Amino acid sequence: MPLNATFHDLKGKSVFITGGGAGIGASLTDGFMAQGAKVAFVGRSDATEFCDEMEAKHGTRPLFIQCDITDIPALKAAIDQSAAAHGPITALVNNAANDKRHETPDVDEEFWDWSMSINLKAYFFACQHVMPGMQKAGGGSIINFTSISYIMGNTGYPAYTTANSGLNGMTRSLAREFGPDRIRVNALAPGWVLTQKQKDLWVTPEALEGHVARQCLKDTLDPDDIVGATLFLASDTSKMMTGQAMVVDGGVVVTG
Repeated sequence: MPLNATFHDLKGKSVFITGGGAGIGASLTDGFMAQGAKVAFVGRSDATEFCDEMEAKHGTRPLFIQCDITDIPALKAAIDQSAAAHGPITALVNNAANDKRHETPDVDEEFWDWSMSINLKAYFFACQHVMPGMQKAGGGSIINFTSISYIMGNTGYPAYTTANSGLNGMTRSLAREFGPDRIRVNALAPGWVLTQKQKDLWVTPEALEGHVARQCLKDTLDPDDIVGATLFLASDTSKMMTGQAMVVDGGVVVTG
């Protein structure tokens, strides 16, 4: 990705990203490493090849820990491993999610619990587990990825939109609870980002044309378009910003 801005305070920062080896997460790992951050990330699939690519590009290697974030003890262990390798985590990016399409009549308890475990539960326990280290370090930044789908009232994945909405409530509550410790908690809501997964499963010419028509800006969103906002939220450049939801969607959702 092109380096359009430098956030000097991110150099040497210990960063932990969920789902940091593919899609938006891979661009986030690349973006933080370009700033000189020490990045650890988790993912379900092997990311050795991606780590090789990052090492060749940046001269340092991200720490990859294979982990299913729905396994909370494993997620906590990965956070501990990251802190042991890179120092206390002062930037957590909860990015991993699953927007599997589904209709309300087809949802059973097993699917509901699965969706919540990925899209809401893992976020909470990742936040909870990094808090003590951030408190000892004198502060930190947590970025919880949501999406504009719940704001728009989109159909086709009601469990996912429910979790997205819940993340915003959680973000606000944690921002209030841990603000005295200089821990900032913000949400970031991307629009329709054309990751390879989206292209493979759901992007059709008709659907994309209809979505872009709702955008103020008529360019499609790529994973790299989300990186700058994430770096800003992780950096002390945004040191007085917390409990907020930043939208990066080309202007589908507008206020005022």
